[in-house]
Order: sequence, then structure tokens, then C-alpha cells
Amino acid sequence: MIRILRQIFRTGIVTEPLPPVVEEEIEVIGAKLEEIIKKRFRGSLTIRQVDAGSCNGCELEIHAINNSVYNCERFGIHFTASPRFADMLLVTGPVSRNMEIALKRTYDATPTPKLVVAVGDCGCNGGVFGESYASLGGIDKVIPVDVYIKGCPPTPAALLNGILKAIEARR
Repeated sequence: MIRILRQIFRTGIVTEPLPPVVEEEIEVIGAKLEEIIKKRFRGSLTIRQVDAGSCNGCELEIHAINNSVYNCERFGIHFTASPRFADMLLVTGPVSRNMEIALKRTYDATPTPKLVVAVGDCGCNGGVFGESYASLGGIDKVIPVDVYIKGCPPTPAALLNGILKAIEARR
């Protein structure tokens, strides 16, 4: 244990800082998010992320907004494992036929007012998978969608901006 701690202290912080342009963009979006989350959700927006059949590229970017570099928690955004506590569903991937019922049940379990954000090109229109024997296509084929975030995968800044647009759309 002591050997591990010594190595940690020797290595120090290895996370690279964001480029100044990206950092500034995140701060602007974050300030708007923080303000609207405090007013509308009393300081905390809870998100349930649902993978409806994606390649996991979008999930990596969603995890990035929750890491120490982007730190979405400072703006009042939290992730939950239960749709019963969620204010928003962040859905990725084309809806596979095996996930159709699970996605509908998750949507039904989410309390109103429900916000649904389709993430990535696959979530918007099926992307490279399209509609096939295994895929129904975009999220809107199964549940209503409030905001679409395009990109393959979208950047963390685009994700935060899409979340902001979803909240503003439901004023």
C-alpha cells in the first residue's frame, strides 16, 4: 500500500488541461446550465443514461462530461441508475429490437415532465446502422424526443449544450 502511495505522489497529476478555447466554451455553457438548473430543478438535474444499442462511442463522451476535467457535477448535473429519480433521459444508439421494450419501460418509469435527449447520429436517425432486421433506427421511432445532439460521437461541449437546449425547450 505504501509503495502505491509513493508512486502516486511521485507521478503527480497527469491530466492534461483543456485548451483555453474549449475551457471557455464549457464555462459559458456551464454558467447557463447552473443558472437554469437552480431555477427549474432546485439545484440538481438528475439524468438517466440509456444505451439502446450503440457502439459505446457516445457513452465514452458522456462519461467524459462527468470526469474531473469537465466535471458536470459543478453545474448541478447528476447521473442516476434509476429512471424513477430522473428528470432527463439521455439515450444513445439506434434502438435495437431487443432494447425497444426496455426503452419504453424506462420512459414510462420516468416521472413527468420527461425530457428526452437523443445523443449521436445513431440516436438521431439510426446513423451507420439505420433501420434493419436488428435496428429500429432513431430514438424517436420508440419514444418522443425533445432534443437531438448530432455527432459521431458528439463532443462533451455539444452534450452539455444539448442538455441546456432540452431544459430551455421545456420552459
